[in-house]
Amino acid sequence: MSALLVCALVAQIHPVRFQHGAVVSDSKIASEVGASILRKGGNAVDAAVGVGFALAVTFPQAGNLGGGGFMVVRMADGRTVAIDYREVAPRRATKDMYAGKPQASLTGYLASGVPGTPLGMWEAHRRYGKLPWKDVVEPSVRLARDGFEIPYDLANDMRAAQALFRNFPASRQQFSKSGTTYKFGERLRQTDLAKSLARIRDLGAKGFYEGETARLIDQAMARNGGLIDAQDLKDYRVKVRTPLIGEYRGHTVVTMPPPSSGGIALIQMLRMLESWDLAKLGANSSESLHVMVEAMKRAFADRATHLADPDFVSVPVDRLLSAGHIDSMRRSIGDRATPSSEIKALGSTSGTGMHTTHYSVVDKDGNAVANTYTLNTGFGSGVVVPGTGVLMNNEMDDFATQPGKPNVFGLIQSDKNSVGPGKRPLSSMTPTIVLRDGKLFMVLGSPGGPTIINTVLQSILNVVDHKMTVQQAVAAPRFHHQWTPDRIDWESFGLPRDVRIAMEARGHKFASTGRLMGSCHAIMVDPKSNERLAGIDPRVPSSGAAGL
Repeated sequence: MSALLVCALVAQIHPVRFQHGAVVSDSKIASEVGASILRKGGNAVDAAVGVGFALAVTFPQAGNLGGGGFMVVRMADGRTVAIDYREVAPRRATKDMYAGKPQASLTGYLASGVPGTPLGMWEAHRRYGKLPWKDVVEPSVRLARDGFEIPYDLANDMRAAQALFRNFPASRQQFSKSGTTYKFGERLRQTDLAKSLARIRDLGAKGFYEGETARLIDQAMARNGGLIDAQDLKDYRVKVRTPLIGEYRGHTVVTMPPPSSGGIALIQMLRMLESWDLAKLGANSSESLHVMVEAMKRAFADRATHLADPDFVSVPVDRLLSAGHIDSMRRSIGDRATPSSEIKALGSTSGTGMHTTHYSVVDKDGNAVANTYTLNTGFGSGVVVPGTGVLMNNEMDDFATQPGKPNVFGLIQSDKNSVGPGKRPLSSMTPTIVLRDGKLFMVLGSPGGPTIINTVLQSILNVVDHKMTVQQAVAAPRFHHQWTPDRIDWESFGLPRDVRIAMEARGHKFASTGRLMGSCHAIMVDPKSNERLAGIDPRVPSSGAAGL
């Protein structure tokens, strides 16, 4: 992290205020699309759908048609829903399909699960949208067709990804020009993507899962050793689930159930930490960091052992969130660091690059959407399907493709999360809505692989315990522990030397280098003025908020 960015993290204190509605995302352009939909009379779900499609154009590192994700919706009348549009393994997928070829789950046609994003957006709009479907998709069609000025971070990311695109002609054609990389400020037009978006605009989700786009995906997969075919696309279904509900210091936390691991881990950690007066211990003190790290270790041990697609395996949600289990984990936290090798998951006797994007929306009536979706790593599998402009995911690596071995994020996962036809891979995405006194208080989430869960945790603690503004909360330096490897990752310059020494004296170990973690975009509703306060994470330069 540069010294300039560190200054930005510290100096950007005040949130952006909007009186009636707000959108905040990794792309200022996409946020403005969402705000324009709110101005036309659309609600938060209309705006969220519009932003999702716009990010597929303006933030192709993670915004997508060829990926999937999770959306948590809370309507102003109290209705809540968790929309699971996670990718699924093709029906010809097998448990051992990556044996001896681990890179195949990360790069190329075999790395992709069946995309869920178009149908997820369609289902959200069908249930809760106000404006006509065409009105919320059309802005993304125009952005792809007419182009937009490339922001600095996208120019850098496209240049860095040229090696990934080398073996995929349609990818090179879309993200470079005549063999040279695009530069900051140049205009990026994506003609094929505009045509795919126009089919979705005109035909709804069928414009992706059937017809011309589906035919092109089917043909490209067949030619290049992929498994997704027209039947997989036609058979894809969204799962509408009941959100998980937790409590923390008088706040109600509404978050994502499995196949997200994030909601369970978040609620577990919050409930463990409620026993300590974190405000009195102090933000980023060695005392508060110690108990937070110990809570992280225990929650991630449960994640590794028990969590997977609940439609295929039994996930003991009630036991994982039971008072007895939480109390047992809490009581096991002492004054010294517990080695990860000594931490056992519920009922167990032995242990076993990331690019996602999150955006938050609140409208004038108090309807709220927290949406996190992904291609997995930056630019996913690297494959743009010829003729479609659709960049495909590499979510198959989120399965335990090599059981007992870590995935690209260093996570060890159980055999419960092995590859299986029609199965959804375990995810860390944690879109979350927080209520206070029964009223909307915060909407947040983050990208970042397993760091997502701890980013959401720290952002909530920063506001609730440490009384930071929502902007301070999302900009503050972060740390991460995921049980294994047994180490604390920390953002550069975020850890004072004396705090590190005190932590090491307790037995904690630190990673040797720091890295940026997540991009948490949050909205807080001011309890006094009812204004929407947008917290823009400065870790992604193209990020921005818009509203009315």
